[in-house]
Amino acid sequence: MKLKNIFGTILTTLGIAALIYAAFLFANATPGTYDVRSSIIFAVLGLIFFITGIGLIRAIGEKHPDE
Repeated sequence: MKLKNIFGTILTTLGIAALIYAAFLFANATPGTYDVRSSIIFAVLGLIFFITGIGLIRAIGEKHPDE
């Protein structure tokens, strides 16, 4: 049970890091050299990891140990 919670936390952290990196790539691109493909790939992967991690943490948190 704790392993799933740790895995959810790792996925959420990786998702946040990928989203921040995608924003960093997009913000630091000079005009005419936008690397849109890399920004989109990191943003989509970050969003998938973030949503999956949050969903896993919520699913684990809803279960009660007495049941």
